[in-house]
Amino acid sequence: MQTWISIDEFAKTVNKNLAEIEVMCESNKLVSKIEKGIRYIEAASATQVLMTPAVKNLQIEKSDNNAIAFVEKTIGTILNLHEKVIDAKDETLEALRSENQFLKEGLLSMQELYEEDRKAIEALTRQLKIAQDELEFVKRKYKLMWGKAIENSTK
Repeated sequence: MQTWISIDEFAKTVNKNLAEIEVMCESNKLVSKIEKGIRYIEAASATQVLMTPAVKNLQIEKSDNNAIAFVEKTIGTILNLHEKVIDAKDETLEALRSENQFLKEGLLSMQELYEEDRKAIEALTRQLKIAQDELEFVKRKYKLMWGKAIENSTK
């Protein structure tokens, strides 16, 4: 399994500047690839390259392979833990994105319902106005009709 980390994360992890790392990549000491304009470093190759100076600095004898293996395993474990943290971060971001999408869809649905309700209220208001106008007309007609009926009955 290959573990790829961005050059910026790699620089922070190993405490080296980007120029040194770029030189190592160009001289093929580090396995790297470029995706979407970002250079990624393969963690296992980096372990081998960075371990050599560390082993020399610690003055570990070549016959002491257990110490070298221990350091390699430790660095590998750290890189695996780092990868798991990044995966967890990505999962959290994805969960937040899906939650935001859900809330956005809910808001849009509520806006649509509000618009439908507003249109229904406008239609009912128009119908009420028409009914009130008809009622006023019937009242006037009723008064005229009964007014004439009273006049006719008094004569």
